[in-house]
Amino acid sequence: MSNFETQNLIPYSPATSKQPNTITSFILQPFQWLKMLSTQLNPSFILGIFLVYGLGQGFSGSFFKVVTDYYWKDVQKIQPSKVQVFIGLYSIPWVMKPVWGIMTDVFPIMGYRRRPYFIVAGFVGVVAAALVAEGGVKLGVAAALWCLIALAAGMAMVDVTIDACIARNSIELKELAPDMQSLCGVCSSAGALVGYATSGFFVDHLGPQLALGILAIPAASQILLGFVIYEKKASDDLSAKKKQALFNLGGALKGMYETIQFPQVWKPSLYMYLSIALSFSTHEGQFYWYTDPKAGPAFSQELVGMVHAIGALASIVGVLIYHKLLKDYPFRKLLFFAQLVYGLSGFLDLMFILRLNLVLGLPDYLFVVMEECVSRVVSRVRWMPMIVLSASLCPIGIEGTFFALLMSIDSFGSLSSKWGGAVILHVFHVTRTDFGNLWLVILIRNLLRLATLGFIFLLPNTTRFDVQNPNDSLQPESKSTDLETTRDSLQLVPLKDRHEV
Repeated sequence: MSNFETQNLIPYSPATSKQPNTITSFILQPFQWLKMLSTQLNPSFILGIFLVYGLGQGFSGSFFKVVTDYYWKDVQKIQPSKVQVFIGLYSIPWVMKPVWGIMTDVFPIMGYRRRPYFIVAGFVGVVAAALVAEGGVKLGVAAALWCLIALAAGMAMVDVTIDACIARNSIELKELAPDMQSLCGVCSSAGALVGYATSGFFVDHLGPQLALGILAIPAASQILLGFVIYEKKASDDLSAKKKQALFNLGGALKGMYETIQFPQVWKPSLYMYLSIALSFSTHEGQFYWYTDPKAGPAFSQELVGMVHAIGALASIVGVLIYHKLLKDYPFRKLLFFAQLVYGLSGFLDLMFILRLNLVLGLPDYLFVVMEECVSRVVSRVRWMPMIVLSASLCPIGIEGTFFALLMSIDSFGSLSSKWGGAVILHVFHVTRTDFGNLWLVILIRNLLRLATLGFIFLLPNTTRFDVQNPNDSLQPESKSTDLETTRDSLQLVPLKDRHEV
């Protein structure tokens, strides 16, 4: 048979060419996405997100939340309203994020602006975890509280550095801003999944006090990150560096003051604070009720951890919903419906406290899992666009400090929420054994969540592509603290453009 006849026997057609397997393509999609981000961004930035958001915020935050609840309840035997006050104190290092931001932006240590702060924060975390978990020694309430605040301070300090990287890249690569926030959300939720899933096991087998020692592992990883992350060393001229630091500090403070006065900045910031502060936290009252053998369903340590772990998995679903379906919607429209569903979902808590789930024939463990999943998905969908908007509002040159300021507003809202919840739990006399008015506390919380809809006008009715960055409106001397700051900071520009810089 001739070559011509062979070629015509099976004619070439795109339809007959080998098509990629759909399942394989679906499995490879996350890896291809990570490869794209690593190509467009600095790989050390991606590593930082994995370690800080995954192992730090995700695992440490979730593990810390469950274990400290049992620590205050079973080891220190503190009332729930008082624990709410303590939890509010954990937020103080996060409220101080602008201070950490200024330190990392304008005060280098041994020529480095980022690496030393990873190391210092990790060291503080390791020491604090070791002290509070010291076997056979029960710390006093004040000493234990200081150790736990120190742990929170270490987490906040490393978070500031990564947030600065995110803010800078979100400004220069707006099309990747949702991808970066999605990566942070996935890492955080995946870490939380592991933290929650293992917290009950360690509390049951080690006890709350010894279990807190495990938090030294994520803190140690921050020390490692400080040694491996890439950063260009600054000039060795000490006198010049001191003058430059003071100049940068003045420029950063002036830039922050001018930027926060723009309506497109302070209005969303005010909404972010109100949406968090008005949602009073009733967590400790509910936790004490969950684990009470007489008044509540008497959940075990393992079940409490697994419920939170399933909630962390639901958070990943919330990230995917935002990333795949909602990221291009206008901020005001998206957050209106997200806040509405968030307020309505709170009534599931009320149904559970009143035991209406048993009237409907739903067992406690099934209902609480359903409630946790709905709450986590809605919370994540509600939170993601606010973070994307915040990152887009940071002026270049002080993006680390200013993003830290915006996130400190979030932390201050959380502090207000915790202390507001403590007051309302105390006023309605919700204690370690008396939960008679807990349903009324939750009802008030839900109504306040819905009241937040009255402030939705503070948000811009634009998409992420149309957000006006205040950097263009600032005076030239306030747009950037100094070109040297940019040159000496982490290499955050795309790899393909690095040589141009």
